[in-house]
Amino acid sequence: MKIAVTSENLDFFQCFSSEKKLKIIELLIDKPMNIGEIANELDVSSTIITRHINALESAGLITCQLSPGKRGLQKVCSISTNEVILDFTSKNTLPSNSITFELPIGHYSNYKVEPTCGLASVENYIGMVDDPRYFSNPDKTKASLLWFQSGYVEYELPSYLFDKTDQIQSINISLELCSEFPGHKDEFPSDIHFYINDELLGFWTSPGNFGNKKGTYTPDWFSCGTEYGLLKTLIVDNTGSYIDGVKLSDVKLSQLKLNNKNNQRLRLSSPKETSHPGGVTIFGKGYGNYDQDIKVTINYK
Repeated sequence: MKIAVTSENLDFFQCFSSEKKLKIIELLIDKPMNIGEIANELDVSSTIITRHINALESAGLITCQLSPGKRGLQKVCSISTNEVILDFTSKNTLPSNSITFELPIGHYSNYKVEPTCGLASVENYIGMVDDPRYFSNPDKTKASLLWFQSGYVEYELPSYLFDKTDQIQSINISLELCSEFPGHKDEFPSDIHFYINDELLGFWTSPGNFGNKKGTYTPDWFSCGTEYGLLKTLIVDNTGSYIDGVKLSDVKLSQLKLNNKNNQRLRLSSPKETSHPGGVTIFGKGYGNYDQDIKVTINYK
């Protein structure tokens, strides 16, 4: 996450001048929590916590989702970024307009995977687990969770989104993911590589395959061990490629060969030939700690 150091972002910086807001951030770093849980932990009324939560959400520091609770819907809050980069060089890093859409986990257009692997909807498994042939099952479009030990899945970004290619300021891709291990293993690093149009943007090393506690949205019936991932934000702009504000490479928008004639291709890969060949698990709506699919935002000048 990159923030311009300007008065226009005063609301963002004010979040760090409040002890209560900082304590809320500290709590949410450990795990997602609802309003009542935060209020109990800090011994403050839910009304006051709600006010702080609204400010943090407006600043982009947390995300909130409505989830079924014991007494109706509850607001579950999660940290939205692991790192913030302060930009002193630009007076305005915010684009004047943008387009955001979500790619369902099962809507991949191409794949090559090896076991362990599988697909699951929010209701059940799709096909046979550990049989790559079922990645061609027509029901794959219902998948909200997929995993593979090595190989890749590739998604298509619709060509009509790139009619103003010369005006694109950045492409932001947000998704929840982790390593892949049979059952789960919280310390199991994996180098997950990111490509757009066959251009390697870089890789992020996932620390493990997490199952030490139940994922906020993971269905109760799902008992393979993996419960949640980490929310990562991949950004490509005119200065390079970043993940959560940390530079991955010098690959810029101009090197991606973007055009409006063909769909653009996003690939997530776990190659065997890497320092940590630990596979990939991708979480969509109905799984993990963030109720979203692969969220893509194209920012324009």
